[in-house]
Amino acid sequence: MLLVLPVAYFVVFQYIPMANNVIAFKDYNVVDGIWGSPWAGLEHFERFFANPVAWDLIRNTLMLSLYGFLAGFPIPILLALALNEVRVRFFKRTVQMVTYAPHFISTVIVVSMLILIFSPRIGFMANFLGFFGMDSNLLADPDAFRSVYVWSDIWQSAGYSAIIYMAALAGIDPTLYEAAKLDGASRLQKIWHVDLPGIAPTVVVVMILSVGSVMAIGFEKAFLLQNPLNLSQSEIIATYTYKIGLLNADFSLATAIGLFNSVINLVLLLAVNTVSKRVTGNGLW
Repeated sequence: MLLVLPVAYFVVFQYIPMANNVIAFKDYNVVDGIWGSPWAGLEHFERFFANPVAWDLIRNTLMLSLYGFLAGFPIPILLALALNEVRVRFFKRTVQMVTYAPHFISTVIVVSMLILIFSPRIGFMANFLGFFGMDSNLLADPDAFRSVYVWSDIWQSAGYSAIIYMAALAGIDPTLYEAAKLDGASRLQKIWHVDLPGIAPTVVVVMILSVGSVMAIGFEKAFLLQNPLNLSQSEIIATYTYKIGLLNADFSLATAIGLFNSVINLVLLLAVNTVSKRVTGNGLW
């Protein structure tokens, strides 16, 4: 009985709306509705891939996501391992609070902070860079967009993401540490031979989920950081879909792009999970 409401929620709000993806294969118009609109087959997918901007969108999305994964994936693990070694309770809780807090700041506020920090007129970072003769308007620099996006995202999410690894570390059998101590293991050796193997299944699961969502970058932050000067690298699939679907009202094309994006994520998820099961024995299922 306890599962009735959660299952009903997912069926009503997650699975039933999936049927609306059919408009990716139709010339949808509001008057005829979803089921009354004529079929278009793969026309909208062909329109997308025939557009020269399509490959730029895919490249920008992949580059931004891979940069974020490579730079951001290890940091919560390192933070959790470091906090696990802290014995001063007050200091540990203070660091946890400071690193967790940014997670609860909305994306709009984070972008506003970035604009203030890097503003050419009043931003202290812009003034600092300008003092050394460097480009002070980073938000208008296409080459700097990915770094600003990724490292601000790491600042916002690293502490909160470390919680799952802290929980995994808390579940390690204490007798393993005692045995390592009796064997004369140093702190670094305990981390290498006890902590890392202990959290390995958790790391694998998080990695699979991360790779499985490599194309699923939320549009809010990228859209808010966009401007005409950095558009060559800040325009990703999510922001383009938003503009095509909601601003241009081309719902069929927007749905086709979103469906393509979801299929790529699904294929990556299945592939990485299969490889992980064969290599490490751990996976999502």
